[in-house]
Amino acid sequence: MNHWTPENIPDQTGRTALITGGNSGIGLETARVLARHGARVILAGRNQARLDEAADAVRAAAPEAQADTFVLDLADLSSVRDAAVRIAETETIDLLFNNAGVMNLPERQTTRDGLEMTVGTNHLGHFAFNAQVWPAVNRSAAPRVISVSADAARWPIGKLDDLMSEKNYRAMGAYAKSKRANIVYTLELARRTAGSRIEALVIHPGAAMTGLQQHGTGALSRIVTSISARLIMGSASGAARPSLYAATSPQVRSGQFIGPAGRDQTSGTPKFARLPKGADDQAEGERLWAASEQLTGVTFTPEP
Repeated sequence: MNHWTPENIPDQTGRTALITGGNSGIGLETARVLARHGARVILAGRNQARLDEAADAVRAAAPEAQADTFVLDLADLSSVRDAAVRIAETETIDLLFNNAGVMNLPERQTTRDGLEMTVGTNHLGHFAFNAQVWPAVNRSAAPRVISVSADAARWPIGKLDDLMSEKNYRAMGAYAKSKRANIVYTLELARRTAGSRIEALVIHPGAAMTGLQQHGTGALSRIVTSISARLIMGSASGAARPSLYAATSPQVRSGQFIGPAGRDQTSGTPKFARLPKGADDQAEGERLWAASEQLTGVTFTPEP
């Protein structure tokens, strides 16, 4: 049976994709594939040298590619503001990938603004960036916003009460909260832009060995870095397929949650995934939106 592959992506000439965490892993693979199909890609990350290396890798994969970079630290709201304002003033963003993230920080850490680091980076940094870069998204004739979540969003320890883990910090609990927040945020964004040309989608990439595991400690770290785990986990190229499908397929619709074809991430078409229980509850979406505005100090009114 025929199934979707990146070769099915239609020509992206004239479209611009902005990818947070575009310097490695899933983000870099997403950039490579889109560039091969004619898109201009903008890679955002914390380190300019690594961004330059990533841009070179994109151009190596697609010699005619337009690959630009800018420094963005999602754990610093002043960096988020400065980067977003620059993009909002000068760019049209057709595809916005909320892709960057951190995972499994062994101790509770805070961002420069005093937010719990994992949720502060994976959700709140993206929320503030999306809000302030929105004029560039609004200029597009057919914009899509794609947020990268994870299966961890289903874990019971990922409930969004105690969002900043002030009462109890668990490394993977904070990660699960951040990934549930990615879904709840995207569904609320889809509701607030319903009936417009804007499409908001969320994906989970399945298991893959990427830079996300760099903070692991103890037993979990030993597992995910072992040879056996590397054999079980998929590749960044396979894990990028749900993002690419969500960004380019005419079959998707705003508010959908898309996952990989299966453990063998390249064996079929990315499929619509079951939402975590209660993630589509409008009241939870409204609560998270209000909390995100309060914690970041950024008002987000995504008028189409």
